[in-house]
Amino acid sequence: MTGGRRAISALVLAPGAGASSDHSALVAIDRALAPKGVRVVRIDFPYRVAGRRVPDRQGVLVSTVEAAARQLASDMRLSQERVALGGRSMGGRMCSIAVAQGLPAAALVLVSYPLHPPGKPERLRVEHFSAITVPCLFVSGTRDPFGTPAELEEATAAVAGPVSHVFCDNGDHGLRRRDEEVAAIVSDWVLTLEA
Repeated sequence: MTGGRRAISALVLAPGAGASSDHSALVAIDRALAPKGVRVVRIDFPYRVAGRRVPDRQGVLVSTVEAAARQLASDMRLSQERVALGGRSMGGRMCSIAVAQGLPAAALVLVSYPLHPPGKPERLRVEHFSAITVPCLFVSGTRDPFGTPAELEEATAAVAGPVSHVFCDNGDHGLRRRDEEVAAIVSDWVLTLEA
């Protein structure tokens, strides 16, 4: 840091569609940031809490993120602008939609962002990108079938806020056995982002 005030005091993390808040990557990020004074809250979506496999509708998922972010800011007596949002795959995407729809946030941390369904690059999930004005970190594998590095860089040019990319060599969408690497990337970025 160069002496400025750290932008992020807390982070809400949401899991991918087939995972829970105990996903190993989310736990690793939590463990990396907690000793550095950044409070991390890992959330579960209602369908997971109810034991269902099929994700809730987008509106429910986004509302869950919004409620968690507001609760965390309230619990810590923080301005909403000091709370970052993010997560893996679908969870990160829902956080990005919440911010695009007006939820104040310090930043977005998007691990394995699902740019498009595998094999369907024409079905981009980016219509909200231009409404995102906060700093964004995208961490993806170079072999992610949900979006190549080139596709992700091209698509994220529409984001109005500053964008950082880190690509994990030979990583797939799950970034299996890369939890500590991902956690270090996220931690370094979060801790150096200044208000």
